[in-house]
Amino acid sequence: SSLDLAVSLLCDVTADVTAQKDPSAGGNKPTHFVDLVFLIDSSRSVRPHEFETMRKFMIDILNTLDIGPNATRVGVVQYSSQVRSEFSLKTHSTLDTMVKSINQIIPLAQGTMTGLAIRYVMNVAFSAEEGDRPKIPNVAVIVTDGRPQDRVAEVAAEAREKGIEIYAVGVARADMTSLRAMASLPFEDHVFLVESFDLIHQFGLQFQDKLCVIDYSIDLCADGKHDCEQICISAPGVFTCDCNKGFKLNKDNRTCTSQSANIDLVLLIDGSKSVRPQNFELVKKFVNQVVDSLDVSAHGTRVGLVQYSSRVRTEFPLNMYHSADEIKAAVMKVAYMEKGTMTGLALKHMLENSFSEAEGARPLGRNIPRIGLVFTDGRSQDDITEYAKRAKEAGITMYAVGVGKAVEDELREIASEPVEKHFYYTTDFSAINTIAENLKLNVCPGTLDPCACENLVEFQQATMSSLEQFTQKHILF
Repeated sequence: SSLDLAVSLLCDVTADVTAQKDPSAGGNKPTHFVDLVFLIDSSRSVRPHEFETMRKFMIDILNTLDIGPNATRVGVVQYSSQVRSEFSLKTHSTLDTMVKSINQIIPLAQGTMTGLAIRYVMNVAFSAEEGDRPKIPNVAVIVTDGRPQDRVAEVAAEAREKGIEIYAVGVARADMTSLRAMASLPFEDHVFLVESFDLIHQFGLQFQDKLCVIDYSIDLCADGKHDCEQICISAPGVFTCDCNKGFKLNKDNRTCTSQSANIDLVLLIDGSKSVRPQNFELVKKFVNQVVDSLDVSAHGTRVGLVQYSSRVRTEFPLNMYHSADEIKAAVMKVAYMEKGTMTGLALKHMLENSFSEAEGARPLGRNIPRIGLVFTDGRSQDDITEYAKRAKEAGITMYAVGVGKAVEDELREIASEPVEKHFYYTTDFSAINTIAENLKLNVCPGTLDPCACENLVEFQQATMSSLEQFTQKHILF
């Protein structure tokens, strides 16, 4: 099953560590210890019998660990609309007292503020006052059945940057996009989606010896056990990331963006009646989150907005606004069309009008990357094939973002190659903010090899960078 495969992959990266056994423990427990905190979702959507399986899940895992003040320490935090520490890393020194405390937990049964809970774990649970030890790896296991009602990507990135290894275990209704936003890399080792609470008990039983631990004597940078895009800076058991000259570190504290990367960006947003008014407001907030990640100015990045339903309307062209604040204010004033879904007509309009010099697109000779981002919640009522193909042939890098009843085949047809880097989907509108946080519209790796670039945008930007360097080196003023 997919569950068996996930568990079997869980510790491939640290198999050399966990393979060492403690003879005094009967050969079943790893010799390296961790400070481990369980973060369990007790929102109202978790039914009483389901919460009982979460207890069993934790106890199953604890039974495989060598628990003690000088061995593995464990804390448990539950969260809903608030966060409550059930016991800290220093509270229990024996397995028996720990299990007794877990069996006494009373669920909070409120909302799902996962971001708030991660911040508590980072700032409080893994503090010296709560029993966290220096140079001992910090591991957090988040178990949830839903999607967060607050933002998780930034706080999770901050927690990972501080050296906390995060596992995200989703059950039943959990949202995969949110799980990936929380977890450490590689995702195949740290993200698990269990089909039902009935299976989480089985998952706990199979978890024996598989909880990944970090040997803090290992240089994670030298061993390649990091996810820094450019520069890795090693410290005992942890690492931090940095960027090459001319690049800046993004909010995820892992990836880098060229400080001089300018683009012409046109967003096509679905205004069909299936979106519904309250969700259209979320779409506008999504657009503004994207705008916040860009360096908007007349000579920098330009942004245009098009809304489509049964017809197509330019809300504002690329040359109308020259600051992020102006664009964001204009976005919030956009009126909802509430009709059909003519995505093909919208792509035609974008190609023939939005990226024209008359509407503010800069001349092709200037090599400013052109990016189109299509947002939709359903199947197009007209054919998209011709203009999706023509847009990419014209050198426009296309991103496709789908929600709800959006059709994956259509999104993939719109998206540029490699499709997996230009195609995003989530089940409902409340989770699109996570896509906005993780959307990478442009990264320049500093190479002229198009095969090494993630998309045409990167290749164009790399070409521009190299030309600038050549000019500075060989032309005398």
